[in-house]
Amino acid sequence: MTNKIIAVQGNNLNNLNPLTDTSIFLAKSGENRGYKIFYYEPENLSIKNKKVFANGSFIKIDHSKKKFFKIVKTSHIDLSKVKFILIRQDPPFNLEYISTTYILDTIKNKVRVINNPTSIRNISEKLYSMKFINFMPDTIFTKKVEDILHFYKKYKKIILKPIHSYSGNDIIFINNKLNKKLISKFVKKHGHIMCQKFLPKIKFGDKRVFIINGKICGCISRVPKAGSILSNMSKGAKPKLIKLSKKEIKISKIIAKDLMKEDIYFAGIDFIDEKLNGDINVTSPTGLKTFFDLSNINLADYFWKGLRA
Repeated sequence: MTNKIIAVQGNNLNNLNPLTDTSIFLAKSGENRGYKIFYYEPENLSIKNKKVFANGSFIKIDHSKKKFFKIVKTSHIDLSKVKFILIRQDPPFNLEYISTTYILDTIKNKVRVINNPTSIRNISEKLYSMKFINFMPDTIFTKKVEDILHFYKKYKKIILKPIHSYSGNDIIFINNKLNKKLISKFVKKHGHIMCQKFLPKIKFGDKRVFIINGKICGCISRVPKAGSILSNMSKGAKPKLIKLSKKEIKISKIIAKDLMKEDIYFAGIDFIDEKLNGDINVTSPTGLKTFFDLSNINLADYFWKGLRA
């Protein structure tokens, strides 16, 4: 029965790390609840005869094995017939990503798509944070080199982030003499960028907050490796359990309420020194497997219960 299928739209399975990957963690929890897992990559989506199809594979997941998945069979299925679709491919948020959201838009009234494809298309993970700018370190969005120079003169230590990048990629930390030529090349390559006051307490770690179904469900800290300012685990940061401050809880609740209005079921928000850092992850939130390993609390089960799966 197709209504006992969870379809996962993600990156190449061979490139995923089952020890940390949230997509596989969610899929395994779904499998444990009696669902079949159908996995496909975004480029294998198509529309034919007014129906949305995907070429992919039914898989079984076993974390105890080095090759954590077994392909049961390859198939070509009508996605409107499945129970849930998880959009789990990594950014970058580019035209190909946008195309997949338009395709899935056509069936979102027939099958629950998480997160809502219209919503993730409309929400830029960094620009969306402008709604909560009062909770952030001083931040500007610009593609003017003069703006960045002025910002640097004011703070001396700043962070530059491409608006549509992810996982700490392409971030520049400027704490010495500003190289105007370097900045010009950076802006030319990335267009509008986020320019932010550097928060030195990042050396003690950030806080990743998990928001599921409008609720604060848990939190981990990610401590950068020595000599780094990047708190992404993919960049060598080490995770640990941590509690939120009253201020962080208050801010998280405000954002969670707005995410519910936007029909975002699952999101991750990050704090540094009680400041929202401006990355509100709605495209492919991560960290649930790590949180489970640290706390023995399975938020993947909570995820599915909220969907009445």
